[in-house]
Amino acid sequence: MPEVALAAVAGALGLPAGFLINRAAGGFPWPVPKRSWGRGSDAASRNGVPAPQCHDRGGAVRPPLVEVGTAALFVLVAVRFGLSPELPAFLCLAGAGVLLAVIDVRHRLLPDRVVLPSLGIGALMLAGAALVHGNWTALARAAAAALLLFLVFLVLALIAPGGLGMGDVKLAALLGLYLGWLGWGAVVVGAAAGFVVQALLALLLLAARRIGLRGELPFGPAMLLGAVLVIGWTGALVGSAALLP
Repeated sequence: MPEVALAAVAGALGLPAGFLINRAAGGFPWPVPKRSWGRGSDAASRNGVPAPQCHDRGGAVRPPLVEVGTAALFVLVAVRFGLSPELPAFLCLAGAGVLLAVIDVRHRLLPDRVVLPSLGIGALMLAGAALVHGNWTALARAAAAALLLFLVFLVLALIAPGGLGMGDVKLAALLGLYLGWLGWGAVVVGAAAGFVVQALLALLLLAARRIGLRGELPFGPAMLLGAVLVIGWTGALVGSAALLP
């Protein structure tokens, strides 16, 4: 019964979170701060043309898809982690992931204003979980995995700039942080899962004639979905013996 109650609470939180996420995605691009120290992956303009200011345009997707989907994802996260110190961190990842996926599908962008704060907040929350658990090894592994995936994806982006953008590189660091908390096996499978999911999505869309042979798909949603699969079913996909301490 406690597990059922926790899942119900998580679902109840997910509905308003999904509403806010949908509204935020619908208002993208957001107003640009007057003072800027550089251009990120969510730059205010493309090729020097200023982006339009944010207006209240309602949700990005017709309700209740995002709202129900976010609630369902929150429930799955609650079932996966139970009433544990790391649960809030993974719920934050779930919310940020939905927002990033919707924006990337609509605008082919992964905003720094979502990715970078999520990375910092996730690190702080996992540090709190490590303090409760006394498991500093997991926190150190998470930090190392975030750096490792950042560097790996950076190299891939430099080799094939048309396939990966800097937003994908920064997202890899965010996902590496959480996958690293679970273990090195999860990091390896999670990094590879994004490419597998992207290939499957491309094949399905080609078969449905939704894209052509030269069509481009945003990579962020595939990375996020691959990470969700690994986080949700770590034992089935990796095996407990493959998760290094």
